[in-house]
Amino acid sequence: MDLYFECISGISGDMSVAALLDLGADRDKLDKALKSMNLDNEFTYNISKKAVNSITATDFDVILPAHQHECGHHHEHRNLNDVCAIIDNSDITDGAKKLAKRIFKIVAEAEAKVHGKNIDEVHFHEVGAIDSIADIVSFSVLFDDLAPENVYFSTLTDGQGFVVCQHGKIPVPVPAVCEIASAYKLPLKISDNNGEMVTPTGAAICAAIYSGESLPDEFIIEKVGYGAGKRNYENPILRVMSIKRKGE
Repeated sequence: MDLYFECISGISGDMSVAALLDLGADRDKLDKALKSMNLDNEFTYNISKKAVNSITATDFDVILPAHQHECGHHHEHRNLNDVCAIIDNSDITDGAKKLAKRIFKIVAEAEAKVHGKNIDEVHFHEVGAIDSIADIVSFSVLFDDLAPENVYFSTLTDGQGFVVCQHGKIPVPVPAVCEIASAYKLPLKISDNNGEMVTPTGAAICAAIYSGESLPDEFIIEKVGYGAGKRNYENPILRVMSIKRKGE
């Protein structure tokens, strides 16, 4: 089995998780993995179906307790080593652990470069808060469950303009996405949509599993998964196809 990520409407962590669930990756493995991280007091999550332009997609929603939206002070001191320790101590396969740590390292390296810091100085709120742990570990567990032989990506399509974050108003594509795209030679194009379509987590997922190979000229689609996005633009949906080369 091969996977094709169609990123013409962008890509984010939650969209990627949702698309793999929609494709048939093991929900029980996901539940077990997230429970094993022992972060129940820091987040919950909800998996549901949602219509995006009349297409039924899966939605993966990480929910933070109300007080964390206001302060989140105890997250600011988690750096890459702290996150890797959480991953190492969780009950997931070695393959999923390796992928999750690789994705996090890609994000942390980009954030370190953007902020002019050493990678060990990048605190977790800059890497993306608690929902990044949930998204990246979830994706890694589901990807490891599907175990594709080859992975293909379309050009990553981002928006334009500006987005407001804790650092203030920053341009789209956001600086961390630009750094990841540059370091890993990800194909990128800019659409007319106003706002962020490719998140640092989404770009890091691509970078971690992108081989640079082009999609086969002809292939058979075995199954399609749709992951719903949360952003307010024209078509916030990630489509991932399970494919095989014609004649295989």
